[in-house]
Amino acid sequence: MEEETARSAIDTFISAFNASDDSYVTALLSQALTSDVVFWGPLGRIEGIAAVERFVLDIRRHPAGTGTMVRCSAVDMPDEWARYRWVFTTPDGGPRLAGTDVVHLRRSLIDQVIVFAGEIGPSAS
Repeated sequence: MEEETARSAIDTFISAFNASDDSYVTALLSQALTSDVVFWGPLGRIEGIAAVERFVLDIRRHPAGTGTMVRCSAVDMPDEWARYRWVFTTPDGGPRLAGTDVVHLRRSLIDQVIVFAGEIGPSAS
């Protein structure tokens, strides 16, 4: 059951990157994250849903166009932390970023996210 809860929260978090409109980002993040979430990303530590929302909106506004973020692995939850792999691709085979996130859950919501970004390059056709 814990892995299912983690998977649901993670997939909702990822869906914020793919929302049909920026106005849906906050609602999706609020369904996945605690209000005091700590996000350890490529630009350092930020806290709170509003800070994570700014990060997500920046990714959505990539100069190459709106991209797509997908979870590309199962959710592995050995203890209270869960991890998964993801890939972000911009339109027309533009820049691709892949990595692994490690998340911690509290009351079925993500209260910490640690992003380990990996390869950057054109997507493979």
